[in-house]
Amino acid sequence: MAVDSFKYLPRSFRPGFESVGYQHDEPAWTTLETPIEEATIALLSSAGIYIEGQQQPFDLDRERANPNWGDPTYRVIPRDVPQERVRVAHLHINGRDIERDINVALPLRAFAELESEGRIGRLADEHYSFMGFQHRSLADWRGTQIPELAGRLKEAGVSALVLAPA
Repeated sequence: MAVDSFKYLPRSFRPGFESVGYQHDEPAWTTLETPIEEATIALLSSAGIYIEGQQQPFDLDRERANPNWGDPTYRVIPRDVPQERVRVAHLHINGRDIERDINVALPLRAFAELESEGRIGRLADEHYSFMGFQHRSLADWRGTQIPELAGRLKEAGVSALVLAPA
């Protein structure tokens, strides 16, 4: 089945994005080796979430100066993050609802319920947020940030990482 990656873009945006020539790799599907009822699950958001007073916001100034660049770094979001400290730095989404309820973009509450019902083994202590707009700055994201994140996940004994796209 063919996937139309630009289906929901305004028609005027489509030619510009199609001309970039994105390279799509085949998805890497991996069987979950741990039964879900025993698995440790971590969450990943592409909403640009960070913790005010504790973490730097994602670099919006550089993106404004160079719209083809997106901050490739990630932020660690603890499962018990105080809602009043949740902030969003992302030029491509409106973060107001996320700043009122993080579960809009990082469904911690839903997964905590799954944990309490015994439907998953455990919700990890750490979760992660990237700024989802990476456009043409994938080298650092793929070469540095993702391998570092993978190491953290392995060290924490995470069985599966669930992407909650913004």
